[in-house]
Amino acid sequence: MPPRKQPRSIARELALLGISQIKTNSQKLADEDLSDFVLSAVRTLTTEVQDILETASAETRRGEERLLSSETRANDLESAKAMVTDAVKLAQTAINLLGTAIEIPEFVQLANKQEVKEYAIEIIITIRENRQAIEKYLEEVLVAWQLKRLPKIDKDILTISVAEILYLDVPLKVAIDEAVELAKRYSDNEGFRFINGVLRRVSDRINNQEQLSMTNEP
Repeated sequence: MPPRKQPRSIARELALLGISQIKTNSQKLADEDLSDFVLSAVRTLTTEVQDILETASAETRRGEERLLSSETRANDLESAKAMVTDAVKLAQTAINLLGTAIEIPEFVQLANKQEVKEYAIEIIITIRENRQAIEKYLEEVLVAWQLKRLPKIDKDILTISVAEILYLDVPLKVAIDEAVELAKRYSDNEGFRFINGVLRRVSDRINNQEQLSMTNEP
């Protein structure tokens, strides 16, 4: 049995995975059934798994072709080996995501369902109503990166974290820790480190603003 997770952690996960799948407008979103959020999350993961497996299959074929066409040249053999190694890593990622897809309904079943639904909806509505401001804020803290060029999962994790910090009164440390956990679960090592770095800059910016505000108080 998967470990018990807090309702808000599950809600963040459902919001992350379902935000692009759920098309209902904000006024009708509150009427969505929790099962719709779970279904959207599972669909997102299974689509991702299919894409990853297709990439892994193509990489394997390229490696095989490189081996067959080579004359045992060292460079060709090393290149083919790298392709197959990448394909194996991708397949492992797909397996992990399938495991996550299976776990999500059980996580929800073990949690306070009403709290999960309410907070997932609150996150999605907050992002929809404040997306422009959230994205502007992120653009200002990104260093040598453009928000639109980030992988979608990384961008969505950052968006949820900033939405919680700026609009949902979630403590800075809690929002950052939760975002890092999502990044560990759904992004790669490079994405996880990047997200952690961006959110540290968000933290520094907020702390500096608070110190400046205290300094300027009469």
